[in-house]
Amino acid sequence: MNDNLIVTLFVLLIFSPAIYQWYLLLRERKSENKILLKKIIKLSKYSLLILLFISLIIGILSHTNFLNYEKPITFDKYEQITFQNFRGLEFFKKSLYGNERFAYVVTTIDSEIEDNSITVQSLFHPSRSFVYKKNTNSPELLTHEKYHIKITELFTRKAKQEISELKIFNKNKIKGIIKVAKTKERAFQKEYDYNTFHSYVLSEQKRYEKEVDSLLTLLNKFKNPKIAIDDKN
Repeated sequence: MNDNLIVTLFVLLIFSPAIYQWYLLLRERKSENKILLKKIIKLSKYSLLILLFISLIIGILSHTNFLNYEKPITFDKYEQITFQNFRGLEFFKKSLYGNERFAYVVTTIDSEIEDNSITVQSLFHPSRSFVYKKNTNSPELLTHEKYHIKITELFTRKAKQEISELKIFNKNKIKGIIKVAKTKERAFQKEYDYNTFHSYVLSEQKRYEKEVDSLLTLLNKFKNPKIAIDDKN
């Protein structure tokens, strides 16, 4: 059934008591109509509140599935990640470019600035990531999604490399470096999905895997989340 039709029917169901009362009001033009009108307004308010509450719950669960929550996973647990960790919910999307074999992964660059050290790490968010059809058994799709995690780690390490080169501790410069890294990481993620067509262009997928793995190896000395700045002044 079409998603728009489902939503329309759901809204009509919520407002059906009020709609029915409006029907009675229009059909019978009597002095009791004022009482009926107040009843309709009251029902409409309740229906609207119910609709807003349900919409809020759906919106919250679409962002983060608190019903099946798993805390963010750091990159050192990368090898342990499977589709079982994809706990997010998708209520309406049923296909991607006509294909039901698809997933969506959420990653972030997290940072904490202290007095003389900075912690910067990449995080994978299980309860915000989802895979359509939990029983999918596609190593290629899982590999594609997990390389999104590697890409986030790559730009996290690049940020730490740049921060480590600072001669003095400057909080504004550190924040600026992290902000730029986040912007570049998002752009690279979009480019990765576009060029690989979400894993379906195998040659491009392999090219990105080789490139990302090579760059991660070059930046291996920055895999530790915490870095200290050698303030010489």
